[in-house]
Amino acid sequence: MKTTILNCHALLGEAATPSPGPVDIEIDGRLITEIRPAGAREPAEGAVIDGRELLIAAGLINGHHHSHEGFYKGRKDNLPLELWMNYVRPLKPIELTPRDVYLRTMIGAIEAVRSGTTTLCDDTNQSPRIRPDHVEQVFQAYEDIGIRANVGITLFDKPFFRAVPFVDEEFPKDLLAEFDGTRMYSGAELLDFVRGLARDHHPSTNRVAYMAAPSAPQRCTQEFLLDVRRMADDFDLPLMIHVQETRMQVVTGHLFYGSTMIEYLHRIGFMKPKTAFIHGIWLNPREIELLAKTGVSIQHNPPSNLKVGSGLAPVRELLKAGVNVSLGTDGCGSIEGTDMQNALYLAALLQKLRGDYTEWVGAEEAFHAATMGGARALGRGKELGAVEAGRVADLVGYRLDRIPFTPLNNAVNQLVYAASRAEVDLVMVDGEVIERDGKLTRIDEAAIIDEIREAHTRIAPQLAASETDVERISPHYERIYRRCQCMEIAADTYPARLSH
Repeated sequence: MKTTILNCHALLGEAATPSPGPVDIEIDGRLITEIRPAGAREPAEGAVIDGRELLIAAGLINGHHHSHEGFYKGRKDNLPLELWMNYVRPLKPIELTPRDVYLRTMIGAIEAVRSGTTTLCDDTNQSPRIRPDHVEQVFQAYEDIGIRANVGITLFDKPFFRAVPFVDEEFPKDLLAEFDGTRMYSGAELLDFVRGLARDHHPSTNRVAYMAAPSAPQRCTQEFLLDVRRMADDFDLPLMIHVQETRMQVVTGHLFYGSTMIEYLHRIGFMKPKTAFIHGIWLNPREIELLAKTGVSIQHNPPSNLKVGSGLAPVRELLKAGVNVSLGTDGCGSIEGTDMQNALYLAALLQKLRGDYTEWVGAEEAFHAATMGGARALGRGKELGAVEAGRVADLVGYRLDRIPFTPLNNAVNQLVYAASRAEVDLVMVDGEVIERDGKLTRIDEAAIIDEIREAHTRIAPQLAASETDVERISPHYERIYRRCQCMEIAADTYPARLSH
């Protein structure tokens, strides 16, 4: 099918340069085939979209989300990561139907599309037990709404509570015995399951695809980390892993490995291109050099980093070293949604708290991280991330006749600092329109929202009971957290908080 967007303004190429005047964008199937001055010739046969009041830009790439947190939206506040994270990792399974999982996934997917996101990377937790019918519904939700998605099943082969130091000293013996006695999947079982996903949902042939997602170094044995690395390499998959989000994780690295986690991952040969280190906030210059040398991206999530107080990543230092930086939101538990317009806004503004104004991060670099940065992190820097002939037509149209763009002086600055998801009028993925005139085209949004509400009413008592159960371990985590806060880290670690 051919589609032509007529008489629009556009942000063109990898630099997102504003078009000098109105242009027509011709799309054949899933690819952009031509961008020409408006009216230069008649459009090809096919669908025509009136773009007179649209700014067409590359679709935003949300490099990190956790769909399993959907029902936890708004439940917690004012807790640091280590004291919050257990609330969205139940000690006992929440009993969900496959349809519940589908609806839970739609919570983030709907907001993602509405905020101009065309690619979403979902690290969905299936522990303490994997149900293939649940995983199938995650993929199905993204298929139905039309977004491009990379779905990773959270992988770890160590008990979750043993990913922090001092548990043998701070946990009561009966709790240790209870948690250590909980059956976990072996690394072999996990890898057997996800290899099937890689074969059936490979990103080279599927819009909704599998990506490797080992949870974090401290939650995996070295053997398992290297097995996942080999699996990703064998299938040529992108990989994401949480690394050094908090000061406590830097301390944990020294206690577990005798070095920081990044130094450990480099030492074991884990760091390669098409790999995203999620967060990467507490870094020193030597680690940034390793990231640049190995081609690893930093996946920056300013909304959640603020909400759980993890801090401010040294984005300027990363960019100066040549490290690719992508952008994301994180899950609905740590931050209340997948609004990439919010992430864009914060990514540009927050970095102005660092250094001299001549080195501040601005709107252009934030937008680049949300488009080309995301594409490169996934190994798709030649296909996605820009409005350019030959690339996949993953596009967003913003209404120029709304107040954020009136008067129009600088399209990129106003998109980042003034626009919101309310200005998103057109979303196209793989050349197909999945939102137009403010309406999702492939699903009945109102009906799904009603169904989400009904499901939540039924599930909410289980969520409350699970949170009460987590309170059993909260005092022990609190002591471990306080203990780690008192331990020294490298003096040249870039400061991430006003006080730490």
